[in-house]
Amino acid sequence: MNPILPLWEYIPDGEPRLFGDRVYIYGSHDAFDGMEFCDYKLKVWSASIHDLNHWVCHGHSFHTRPDTDHASSVPYTNNRLYAPDVVEKDGKYYLYTYIAGAKGCVSVSDKPEGPFTFLSKYDYAPEDGGDDGVFNDIGVLVDDDGKVYCYYGFESSNMNELDPETMYKIIPGSHKKPMPDNKETTPEEQCHYEASSLRKIGDTYYLIYSPRKGSRLAYATAPSPTGPFTYRGYIIDNGVDYPAGNNHGSICKINGQWYVFYHRMTNNTIMSRRACVEKISILPDGTIPPVEMTCLGFEDSLSPYEPIKAEIACVLTGGCFVTEKDVFCRVVTHVTDGCVLGYKYFDFGEDTATKTMVFAAKVAGAGRPGKLHIMLDAPTEAAGGKEIGAVEIGLNDGTYRTRVENVTGRHAIYLRAEMAHAPREWMNNLFKDRSICDIKEFVFLK
Repeated sequence: MNPILPLWEYIPDGEPRLFGDRVYIYGSHDAFDGMEFCDYKLKVWSASIHDLNHWVCHGHSFHTRPDTDHASSVPYTNNRLYAPDVVEKDGKYYLYTYIAGAKGCVSVSDKPEGPFTFLSKYDYAPEDGGDDGVFNDIGVLVDDDGKVYCYYGFESSNMNELDPETMYKIIPGSHKKPMPDNKETTPEEQCHYEASSLRKIGDTYYLIYSPRKGSRLAYATAPSPTGPFTYRGYIIDNGVDYPAGNNHGSICKINGQWYVFYHRMTNNTIMSRRACVEKISILPDGTIPPVEMTCLGFEDSLSPYEPIKAEIACVLTGGCFVTEKDVFCRVVTHVTDGCVLGYKYFDFGEDTATKTMVFAAKVAGAGRPGKLHIMLDAPTEAAGGKEIGAVEIGLNDGTYRTRVENVTGRHAIYLRAEMAHAPREWMNNLFKDRSICDIKEFVFLK
């Protein structure tokens, strides 16, 4: 389910890579409640292609600052680490790092999980490189013919060919601008902003990137790795009915199925981001239809009869958001009148004999009574939803239950909050922005 890593882990900017029979995620590392993007270390997680729901942490792979267990990996800076990528060449694994406000570098390991040993800064003449040597959000492609290309840039699209013998030396004269980035002549939803990632599918090259309309992941294609790339559309938007922020990720084919890896925000900030994934399709004409955010991850459906953590919501509207109380407890908080929490999708099975079931929600009370309307398929009846019941929420912490109509088949569930009506209208206005509760988890019982 989404997020795909343990819910206490914050890995944004994920580059998925398939090495052998394991999928690896190489991303930045956020801190909970952080006031800046990323920190000073990189971590690697992986999963077997035969069990995509259980991820293994391989620990820290690279540092710009020493900690209790690790020396710094970089001899010349202690700035924050952003948005890495890893590729394999001739049995070696090369880590490409973007370091905020400092020259980027290339490191190497004998294992895909690292740890990675510093090799060199990018080696190039000033006229052959862009982005002032930072190589922002660098993505790397090792092509079928052995040639190596890197794509990068903040508010500007850049690419170079790399010397495959060193993997860090820029080939003279190879600098190009593969994507339009002039906001005066290119629409915001198409204009390259950052987060370059390259994939080759058949004979077509796909550049996945974040456009100036920043909550989307867009893509462009070209018949050549050097472009020019043509905008084809966007794959996902993490700001649809959800607290929006930047987006960064890529695509990966696992067991014959294509996926898009991306991230979502928590804690009512654009930081503290967590890794998510959705199934996608690549059509015969090369286009990728946009997909919605769901709670599914690698699953086709979730079970409503197992406890569902409220924090996996893929719809959060009205001002509610996910926050971390401690490493064991994260909730959807600031649930005020009219807030909606949405979960897509559950398989309720085909039990047509049962007339009712029980809905139970574990909450932390906020001293203001209210109600959660349990809606099927949409948050309101006007939007096509159906209310199957409502649970009264009291003043105190606890588990609140109610009988609801039995459901069969595959559906989205929405919880719509309603504040209890006060005796006088002025009291309603006074308390309308007050939280009803923090929602921890819920389950359906038969």
